[in-house]
Amino acid sequence: MSRAAWAVGLVAVAAALTFLPARHVSPVTGATGGGGGGGFRVGLVFDIGGRGDKSFNDAAYLGVDRAVRELGVQASYLEPAGTGDRESALRRFASEGYDLVIGVGFLFSSDIDAVARAFPRVHFACVDYAPNEAGIPANVTGLAFREEEGSFLVGAVAGRLTRSKQVGFVGGMKSPLIARFENGYRAGVLTTCPTCKIDAAYVGASPDAFKDPAKGKAVAFSQIAGGADVLYHAAGASGHGVFEAAHDGHALAIGVDSDQHDDMPGTVVTSMIKRIDVAVFHEIEDARLRGTDPHRASADMRVFGIADDGVGYVEDDAHGGGIPKDVRAEVDALARKIASGEIKVPR
Repeated sequence: MSRAAWAVGLVAVAAALTFLPARHVSPVTGATGGGGGGGFRVGLVFDIGGRGDKSFNDAAYLGVDRAVRELGVQASYLEPAGTGDRESALRRFASEGYDLVIGVGFLFSSDIDAVARAFPRVHFACVDYAPNEAGIPANVTGLAFREEEGSFLVGAVAGRLTRSKQVGFVGGMKSPLIARFENGYRAGVLTTCPTCKIDAAYVGASPDAFKDPAKGKAVAFSQIAGGADVLYHAAGASGHGVFEAAHDGHALAIGVDSDQHDDMPGTVVTSMIKRIDVAVFHEIEDARLRGTDPHRASADMRVFGIADDGVGYVEDDAHGGGIPKDVRAEVDALARKIASGEIKVPR
């Protein structure tokens, strides 16, 4: 799927889902014989920020929707009303006998571990899964990304586009995962602009930091007032506030997880892309092949980086046209060096 088509898909998802009530269960069935789904059922539990975010959650939805269309599986969706409802949402799908239950976001990690051990015949998968010292349960697959690699690329772009030699990073909840975005971005900026200054700040210390656009805007305004003229966010729905601040402050912004150009055309110059849709689709495909035999363990960590086309950045003329061609060529050369192992991006 092209980046442009993927972006159109995300916008369509947003329009269709934004007004659905929290914790709504929406069963969707693929066409009979469309891929031999055979009644295989998938339950998807969304992350903080919910459906219609035109980013992380909608990308996961697209992966499931593709499986419905191409594999003939059946799918249902839940959006927790609050951070404390993640485990109950997972348990609901597991207790109803779903074959695969997917949690979207690292905040699900411990909840998925607990529910997976209680339901050993159900397969579970978690996007951005963070295993703990107890190890990965036999019926869990972790889907992870080398966010630092994609962030390095957009950092390299920022280092070339900044005029003030000062750029900003706005994270959501301060955590090891979001630190990978910051670290990669910082390394990319300093690769193309060794004298640049990088301002980094976080919206908050709780999961609510991913859904507070007003606070995101305030943090971004502070960085712009201090001289930053290119801002990259890894803040979920709070990122829209970053875009608003960049627009009002005549700065450039960089989106995250998906092509966010349409959130603020003319301001969002590129986005770091995580192909969550691809990872989710292939996990559903693999889970169907594994079946429900508890002796066929699925415990695994699958990590997607530049070499796997799992992360990247928007560079096409339609939504990346603000990046000069020579800058694109330079950043693409850096991407090849990362893929080959010549450049090691810090996490």
